[in-house]
Amino acid sequence: MRLLRILSKFLCVLILAVAAVLFGVYRYYDQEKRALDDLERQSADARSFGGSYIRLGAGVTHYELGGPKDARTVVLVHGFSVPYFIWDPTFDALTAAGFRVLRFDLYGRGWSDRPDVTYNPDLFDQQLLQLLGALNITEPIDIVGLSMGGPITVNFAKRHPANVRKVVLYDPAYGKGFPPPWQLRAPFLGDFVMAVLRAPAMPASQRDDFVHPERYPDYFPKYTSQMRYKGFRRAVCSTILNFLSVDNTGAFAELGKSGKPVLLIWGRADQTVPFSVSDDVRKAIPQAEFHAIDDAAHLPFYEHPEIVNPILIEFLRR
Repeated sequence: MRLLRILSKFLCVLILAVAAVLFGVYRYYDQEKRALDDLERQSADARSFGGSYIRLGAGVTHYELGGPKDARTVVLVHGFSVPYFIWDPTFDALTAAGFRVLRFDLYGRGWSDRPDVTYNPDLFDQQLLQLLGALNITEPIDIVGLSMGGPITVNFAKRHPANVRKVVLYDPAYGKGFPPPWQLRAPFLGDFVMAVLRAPAMPASQRDDFVHPERYPDYFPKYTSQMRYKGFRRAVCSTILNFLSVDNTGAFAELGKSGKPVLLIWGRADQTVPFSVSDDVRKAIPQAEFHAIDDAAHLPFYEHPEIVNPILIEFLRR
């Protein structure tokens, strides 16, 4: 009996010690020390990103609208985790070419709010629809989607066909979805895995999107600035569970049947969404005009704007 009491106390002490160690590890790796609020958005760091803010149904959205007010509007939708600064080369080229251009941070990214909601296709569809309405953009838009922004863009064209004139896809995420890791679904464990394992690795993983990451030293500090605000990990985790796991092939096929003009551009060295996937996308959207970009990975428009931007502008002007 005494031995059982000793073992019981030892087990309790061991459990407490393990819990303390795990909590310490969590606190060490937890980068989300600040709440993203109006005061933070007035900081020098936030001001360096530029743009404006507007409150929509699920929270504040960070956006930038440039170019002539009477010109046709082109909307740029970024991918899984890099906010709208990824469109810098495209935004500048399109506004210089006389287009009205709108780019914005998806919920959970950049300087947009991180609402505690389900990050699924409906959320991002409504964010864009509400943003267009709030900015009084009523004419049909041309819409450009990168990576995960591809299915967001395709889904928007499917749900609101009268609102979309042309579609442009850069290395779009395409497929039947995948079963998310079980650890991310588990209470507490999911946040621990995100904080300790997945989130710390995300900045370095962005290097895989380039053939020559060393050419863009400012890109990576700009990426990490969003990670210090509470809710980023939760948003990313929910997106993995509720967006990337969804089959989007039907929406791509519907875009193919719609006959809408589509431009498809892919980096030949893409490791994030492999170049071979472009064959499946072209089958789903047979009318797509296709361009493969040499010496480029997941971000051909960023690595070779001198090649991609003229193709994009010529397509939009037709």
